[in-house]
Amino acid sequence: MVKVLRIVRLPAVAAALLLLGGCNWVVMNPMGDVAVQQRNLVIIATVLMLLIVVPVLALVGLFAWRYRASNKDARYEPDWDHSTELELVIWAAPLLIIICLGAVTWTGTHLLDPYRPIERIATGRKVAPNVKPLEVQVVSLDWKWLFIYPEYGIATVNELAAPVDRPIMFRLTSSSVMNAFYVPTLAGMIYTMPSMETKLHAVINKAGDYEGFSSNYSGAGFSGMRFRFHGLSDADFAAWVARNKAAGNELSRARYLQLEKPTEKVPVMRFAKVAPGLFDAAVGQCVKPGTPCMADIMMKDAGMAGMNHMSAPAKEPESPLTTAAPGSPPPADPAHVDHRSHGAPSDAVPPKQPAL
Repeated sequence: MVKVLRIVRLPAVAAALLLLGGCNWVVMNPMGDVAVQQRNLVIIATVLMLLIVVPVLALVGLFAWRYRASNKDARYEPDWDHSTELELVIWAAPLLIIICLGAVTWTGTHLLDPYRPIERIATGRKVAPNVKPLEVQVVSLDWKWLFIYPEYGIATVNELAAPVDRPIMFRLTSSSVMNAFYVPTLAGMIYTMPSMETKLHAVINKAGDYEGFSSNYSGAGFSGMRFRFHGLSDADFAAWVARNKAAGNELSRARYLQLEKPTEKVPVMRFAKVAPGLFDAAVGQCVKPGTPCMADIMMKDAGMAGMNHMSAPAKEPESPLTTAAPGSPPPADPAHVDHRSHGAPSDAVPPKQPAL
C-alpha cells in the first residue's frame, strides 16, 4: 500500500513543479522603477518578519523534541518562574523588528505615494529637469479602458503605450462604477471612481509587451476588462502615435456616450482626434449636452448653503421646561409653567366628571 501511494504521489509532485516552473512572478520581476521599489519593500518586510517567525517555529520543534515524555535526561524545574535575560530577549527582539519595519514602511509609503511625482527613473538615475512627464488620461468604462493622450490629441481603447525611461503621469476616473487600474510590471494598482480623479506616477525601464487589467470586480464583463501596455523606444513610440493618428476616427462626445455603454471583450480601437475637455467632462459626469457638471452643482449647493446660513436670524434656544432662554431664573409660581400646546379652545377636551 505504501509503495502504491508513493507511485501516485510522484507524478502529482512532478506536475505541480512543472506548473510552478511556468509561472511568471511579474510582481517579483517588474520592469518599472516604482514597481521595483515596491517589490523591494515587500521583500524587506517579509525578511524582517521572518527574523522572528523562523526562530520561534524552530524553537517550538526543539522544545517539543527536547522535553518529550520519553526523554528522561531533560531538566525538570517545576519551581522556575522568571529569567531577566530571557524576558529581555523575548521583548527586545520583536520590539526592534517592529521599529525597523515601521521605519521602512513609513518611508516607503511616502516615497511611493502614487500622487507624488517620481524623482528618479532608476537606481542612481534622476529625472532630468527638462523632461516633461507623459500625461495619460484614463477612463474605466463598462467593460473596457479608454486612454487619452492630450499631448498628441489621440486616444485608444484597451491599448496603452509609453516611451522607456520617460516619467508617466496618469489621471484616472470612471464612468460608472469603481475599478482598479493595475499594470503589475509598472506600479501598484490605483482605484478609479466616478466623479473623482485619482493620480498615479510611474516609469517603464525596459521595452516589452505587458499585461494590464482591472483588479476590482465591476460586473459581468469584468473578466475581459484587460489591455496591453507597450513599453517602447522613442522611435517606436513616435511610430505608434503616427499609427493612431492615421486611424482617422474622432472621439467626439457623442462617440464617447456610445462607448461608455456596457460591452464585453472590446477589441483595440484608435482615435486620431479627441473632443476638447472630454476627460474633465467625464470626471464631472457632464459629457452629455445640457448636463451640469458635478463641480458646478457642488459650488452652487455650497453657495446656497452659505447664503441661507447668513440670512437666517440667530434664534435663542428655549428650555422645554421653562420656555425661556437657558440660564434664566425659573418662574416664581410652578403653575405658570406651560406644559401644554396652545390649541384653540374648540380643540380642548372637557375634563371627565366624577361618577356620583
